[in-house]
Amino acid sequence: MAPGAMRTATASLADAQPVPYWLDDPGRPGALPALTGDEHADLLVVGGGYSGLWTALLAKERDPLRDVVLIEGREVGWAASGRNGGFCSASLTHGFSNGLARFPGELRALERLGARNLDAIEAAVARYSIDCAFERTGEIDVATEPYQLDGLREIYEEATALGFTGLELLDRDAVRAEVDSPTFLGGLWDRRGVAMLHPAKLVWGLTRACLDLGVRVYENTPGLALAGSGAGMAVRTPHGRVFARRVALGTNVFPSLVRRVRPYTVPVYDYALMTEPLTADQLGAIGWKNRQGLGDSANQFHYFRITSDHRVLWGGYDAIYPYGGRLSAGLEHRPETYLRLATHFFRCFPQLEGVRFSHAWGGAIDTCSRFSAFFGTAHGGRVAYAAGYTGLGVGATRFGGEVMLDLLAGERTERTELEMVRRKPLPFPPEPAAWAGIGLTKWSLARADARAGRRNLWLRTMDRLGLGFDS
Repeated sequence: MAPGAMRTATASLADAQPVPYWLDDPGRPGALPALTGDEHADLLVVGGGYSGLWTALLAKERDPLRDVVLIEGREVGWAASGRNGGFCSASLTHGFSNGLARFPGELRALERLGARNLDAIEAAVARYSIDCAFERTGEIDVATEPYQLDGLREIYEEATALGFTGLELLDRDAVRAEVDSPTFLGGLWDRRGVAMLHPAKLVWGLTRACLDLGVRVYENTPGLALAGSGAGMAVRTPHGRVFARRVALGTNVFPSLVRRVRPYTVPVYDYALMTEPLTADQLGAIGWKNRQGLGDSANQFHYFRITSDHRVLWGGYDAIYPYGGRLSAGLEHRPETYLRLATHFFRCFPQLEGVRFSHAWGGAIDTCSRFSAFFGTAHGGRVAYAAGYTGLGVGATRFGGEVMLDLLAGERTERTELEMVRRKPLPFPPEPAAWAGIGLTKWSLARADARAGRRNLWLRTMDRLGLGFDS
């Protein structure tokens, strides 16, 4: 790194607060009480992120008389749901290419269900008056190396051949007319399949909607153990138990109360920066009039978007796996990653030199080996779970809530008949094999980025085994 670039990046981080920008909001609602004593319900939802909140809300919409309790170990939305980039994608499969590779026979159905799911999210935001800056602006995947242009063109041609519309292939001039960076060589714009939103405000709005419909929400109430109780289930918490006929687990990256599910996910820490608000001149220097989300096309990729108050969020690239999959508050901040991200930001937007970052933060993503959610039941169908969203859960968790409710009802629906729902990914091996395998994969992906996308023997073997790590 050149000394001047290092100085620019270091200076830009001088005032960055080590907290998620979205949660650092004076309008953040006050805490809800913790559970003390025992509770009874028709349905208990464990987890107060998107997965749990959508499940609770959908349960009340399906049956307003259903008695629903939701418990959250800390505050609603404090983990991934309040720390992500605010990209709400229609894709249920972590993108078109991943879906085509893993579920070719049902990709049309998955794309249709994903589009319907995103429409339903937009409708719910309007119906419940959720002020979360929802904008259906789409997303542009940009090429920053010549070989990536071929990859974007291949995706466009495959999607077009299958009858999918709404994609627009952009050459260098066209993509730079949308967002101006000297590193952009072309792009693929999905005009309708992605919305931008304020992730924490979506959480708070969903919580308010749940409360208004009669859901009892308890914060600072972790679920400690799950066991059968008569014809139903019981979940033990620090100061009481919840007895319920059915239980939906939306705990995602946190250890599942169904122990056999745990090997299917590992935590990977992701990091993001947020700039101060840009001035009119700075906005003019980069364009970005249509406010799309963006992501580059490398294996170690960046995602970036502009907020309603004209800040730029810049995240991604580093993905840190902790040995043994142990979650740690100490990993939520990583100064060396912040410096790397800041350096990359100014390489992408040199015209923004002098801009400072106001916030820097990280958080854990629940990753599974197929890079898209999996589902299942336990305890004779009285418990359902969904996990493994791998960073694309802002939209897909609503679909996951629908699946869990279908499974708990014992219903055969189009959703439950999907191979994606019926089949699980490969589990991760125990340590130290997981550590070694993930480390070798990360090294191989970085090497592929440096070698015009050429995948080495390890990555080709992983591809043949149907494992993830393609981005």
